[in-house]
Amino acid sequence: MTLEEVQKLVDEWIRNTGVRYFNELTNTAILMEEVGEVARIMARKYGEQSYKPSDESADLADELADVFWVLVCLANQTGV
Repeated sequence: MTLEEVQKLVDEWIRNTGVRYFNELTNTAILMEEVGEVARIMARKYGEQSYKPSDESADLADELADVFWVLVCLANQTGV
């Protein structure tokens, strides 16, 4: 699957199932939040920070998927 195909699928889902795109600034803020969640997992799993009980449910694949989703939304919104 190409990135263009992924972008079309995301756009179709948002238009048919979701409500609407958040504006670009909101999506940028959401992207930063999601990247922070990835960073937290990486720091605790591969870095020097120790896991906390609240981190046990965190899943790197899910968080990376969230980052990818928001990036695709931003690409769609900005014509990339």
